[in-house]
Amino acid sequence: MSRIYDVAILGSGPAGYTAAIYAARANLQPLMLVGSQPGGQLITTTEVENYPGFPEGIQGPELMERFREQAKRFGTEIVVATVEGVDLTRRPFTIRADSGEYQARSVIISTGAAAKRLDIPSESEFFGFGVSACATCDGFFFRGKRVMVVGGGDTAIEEATFLTRFCQEVIVVHRRDQLRASKIMQERALKNPKIRFLWNAVVTEVLGEAEPRKVTRAKLRDTRTGEVSEHPIDGIFVAIGHHPNTGFLAGQLPTDPRGYLLTEPGTSRTAVAGVFAAGDVADPVYRQAVTAAGSGCQAAIDAERWLAEQEHEEPAPATKT
Repeated sequence: MSRIYDVAILGSGPAGYTAAIYAARANLQPLMLVGSQPGGQLITTTEVENYPGFPEGIQGPELMERFREQAKRFGTEIVVATVEGVDLTRRPFTIRADSGEYQARSVIISTGAAAKRLDIPSESEFFGFGVSACATCDGFFFRGKRVMVVGGGDTAIEEATFLTRFCQEVIVVHRRDQLRASKIMQERALKNPKIRFLWNAVVTEVLGEAEPRKVTRAKLRDTRTGEVSEHPIDGIFVAIGHHPNTGFLAGQLPTDPRGYLLTEPGTSRTAVAGVFAAGDVADPVYRQAVTAAGSGCQAAIDAERWLAEQEHEEPAPATKT
């Protein structure tokens, strides 16, 4: 722990890697702790067709590998390690990971958010092959198809409405007999002829074919009677919410009620000077690769300017500020 880095980037994905590219090009020699799933959510994505610069599309893992190689090319030190805790109460900041402890003058948090899952084995088996957590990302692939959306909140109804642009039919499955979504969104969905509702139902199994791997049916259970039924579908969108990966912060930074990091409007700055947030960990609205990458650029520039203001003075022994 003898070295003190100018900037430590926690997490990977488009936000973290973009922050690393910009920070490295600014000669900040960033440290990047990429976590147990380097590349973030795009590692589990098959075809990515909405990232600029790839008119023919690109596989999610390949896109993230290109990000990684670009970050390494400019001198980013990449460590595969999971952050277990941080101390943001004193400078230099301390990051505790399963690989050891690190100190940095500034920190960019880009640990992302994870989509809540149904927690059934078949969901994982078909994830990326008919099971998705992002209609904006994958809706185009289901043109003329029949799909299910699981959930009853604003996210689920928004995704279902969006999918009607492409799909023949959208079936909303909700475990209760009424939606939690806002009234105006409910009214729009209930009036949409392409949306059908299955109330008091939960998905118990996703069924499909192995070669080529694809979803063909979903098994549902009635929450009142226990009756089990199968429904032919081409895809299923899980829209029961996301949870930002902020548990390791132990409440050291302000968040909104859902746990997303709060930043100063128009910047990536958090409430702690020298600590910045980028990507889905601070974005409950868009959650797209391209917006995450943009915020990673923003965070790196904000960190660079903040460090310049500090004139890169060698910090005194760690004491509370």
